[in-house]
Amino acid sequence: MQRIARTLGAAIVAGGCASLPAAAQHDIGGRMDFLPAAREVNRVAEPPAGKTVVIAGATLFDGRGAPPVRDAVVVVRGGRILAVGPRDSVEIPAGAEIVDAAGQSVLPGLVDAHFHLDGDIPLPALFLRRGVTSLRDPGAWIEGYDPVRASAAPIPRLFLTGPHLDAPPPAHPSEALLVLDPAEARVAVHRLADRGASAIKIYYRLPLGTIRAVNEAAHERGLITMAHLEIVDAADAVRAGTDGIEHVTSFGTAIAAPREAEAFRQAVLADNAARGPGRYALWSDVDLDSPRVKAVLDLLASEGTFFTPTLAVYERRPGDPGTSEVEARAFSKMLAFVGRARGAGVRIAVGSHSAVPHAERGDAYFREMELLHEAGLPRGEVIAAATLETARFLRIQDRLGSLEPGKIADLILVGGDPGEGLSALRDVRRVMLNGVWVAPR
Repeated sequence: MQRIARTLGAAIVAGGCASLPAAAQHDIGGRMDFLPAAREVNRVAEPPAGKTVVIAGATLFDGRGAPPVRDAVVVVRGGRILAVGPRDSVEIPAGAEIVDAAGQSVLPGLVDAHFHLDGDIPLPALFLRRGVTSLRDPGAWIEGYDPVRASAAPIPRLFLTGPHLDAPPPAHPSEALLVLDPAEARVAVHRLADRGASAIKIYYRLPLGTIRAVNEAAHERGLITMAHLEIVDAADAVRAGTDGIEHVTSFGTAIAAPREAEAFRQAVLADNAARGPGRYALWSDVDLDSPRVKAVLDLLASEGTFFTPTLAVYERRPGDPGTSEVEARAFSKMLAFVGRARGAGVRIAVGSHSAVPHAERGDAYFREMELLHEAGLPRGEVIAAATLETARFLRIQDRLGSLEPGKIADLILVGGDPGEGLSALRDVRRVMLNGVWVAPR
């Protein structure tokens, strides 16, 4: 993100940003970043003009990581938040619709950085009813969401990237756009940007030189990049300009012993299927006390690189049917690595991966939040990661991700207090999208 700020800052000074979306100035992590705001590909319902809704009595989690506020009030009018705070500090407008939320908690709508449709057309609507009001699919043809947008059911805000960029032979041909060299990669980035991509996803077969070209072209268009790696060293990809790393497993070759990392790399180059069992074998032997781990995490923290672990899709526990001792040991190290990332100050985003082993259909996002807490993030940090921090990764933090005056009213009401137990988030009582209540689950 710091690299984007430098690139766009130079363009603004030079007067060369006319082809970019309108840039917004944000104070993130103590620095001022000039980032073009991402835009969703779908329209959501408009609220009734002039209607005011007051949510009263809930415990407030504003998404910014502040301590929860008991007996809070949120005032919404015309799809925007007018006021928010303790009851005794907020004036309730006359004639407002009052929602008694005593015993519940109010939070910003959850933001999913890593959602996959995989042909399940009703799934986005289900995620919305579970409280996910914005999602990004990092690697699907934008046209693949046409049936979702055409459905009658309300759906989250959709931030899409288009197909991921890969080299042959692709692991997922139907969701890949193949590029054979840096020149083709640049052309592909510009085409995806022209079609409405909100970011560009790099897949693991692209060599480092092509990754660098993708990053340069994306930044020219004001887009961020994220990468699913495994073959390329993640630290090299970050130094080449990559803004976000998807999946904890993307760090395997960067932190494993060089000999084991190269053996894994050669196996995957020969056969995409080798990465399934191979990633667990590689991680099971990782030494988390190695200087390599600290160096990688320090690099991510210093560069402001986002990390979306998607732990839930890799979860393997002792006693799980078909799970080996190697897989269970590897997953325990993945958890510990994420905890160390948090301790190093790495920016962590939340991505569900949509379908995961230890969650029912529609509940993958909750499982990911629970695993982040198990990895070492306090509950308040998990909530902040799931809202404003992931909104920052999607570049929608100027209007979404927190409950603040002037922001769009995407919010959820849940039973109980997620600050005391994240299981409360599974008890979604009401969802508001753009100031409009969504039908309950």
